Amino acid sequence: MFNQQAERAHRAALRSIARTVEESAPPHDPEAAKSGILSQLRSGSVLCVTGAGISTDSGIPDYRGPGGSLKKHRPMTYQEFKYDAASRHRYWARSFVGWRHLGQAQPNPGHDILARWLQSGLLTGLVTQNVDGLHAEASPADATLVPLHGDLSRVVCLTCGNYETRTALDERLEEANPGYAEAAAVAAENVNPDGDVTLDDEWVQRFILVTCLVCRADTLKPDVVYFGESVPVERKTAVDELVAESSSLLVIGSSMAVMSGYSIALRMSRAGKQVAVINGGPSRADAKATWRWRTPITPALQSLAVELNGESSQPVESH
Repeated sequence: MFNQQAERAHRAALRSIARTVEESAPPHDPEAAKSGILSQLRSGSVLCVTGAGISTDSGIPDYRGPGGSLKKHRPMTYQEFKYDAASRHRYWARSFVGWRHLGQAQPNPGHDILARWLQSGLLTGLVTQNVDGLHAEASPADATLVPLHGDLSRVVCLTCGNYETRTALDERLEEANPGYAEAAAVAAENVNPDGDVTLDDEWVQRFILVTCLVCRADTLKPDVVYFGESVPVERKTAVDELVAESSSLLVIGSSMAVMSGYSIALRMSRAGKQVAVINGGPSRADAKATWRWRTPITPALQSLAVELNGESSQPVESH
């Protein structure tokens, strides 16, 4: 299926997907960790990196948690998607059904709190590894927000580079597959963080995939970074700037298993900058962290917000 270079990238992607994050440092006493993170936030100039754990209270499962999707489902690699038409067809059949669930998800109080911290200048910026778009929905349009792995709300053609909104594509898919989403949803299992579900091959074969509006190729892809794909240069540059101007790092809801996120913690630690982790399970960044708070995400952020300035739970004006 692949040339040698693509095969190597595919195998590396499979290793990344399969990576397990073990305990590397014990969590701190919860009150001590909370106090340390409060001090960090009060000092300002904090860069925040979020992962799937911030969105679980919006009904989106995480990857590597106790009930994470990787226990039931392996994401498709970039090489599979790019070089195999059958894989693309399977992805879009499953995503057409799963998008109904993911598209209905709303920001939870954790997203709203981080949006207020961004707006107030408490955070220098927020880098999210999530592709659900919930941080953008919760935040003002001018927020310093880097969607490291992209956003499912856009679709790109791998052949000609044309972009289309996911909403527009969904309308075209609905026209080509009337009633399919509702019928297939009954048979679907395991809504995943990347927006697809598990479907039997019978349902996949019944699905009709539309093509690019410009070049008519069947190479439409969600505008997200797949395992085995590189983060775009402009996002890497934006992260570089935030790392340089920030005094400390706060990791929220991420096992940091993927190198594109973990490298931020490594760079901050090597620069002698404080790293703190709030997560429900072990994180790859734990060994680099000054504070490790092992706790459910939303209640932790609500508690921090109250301590900082008695914030209400009302969201900021979003775009």
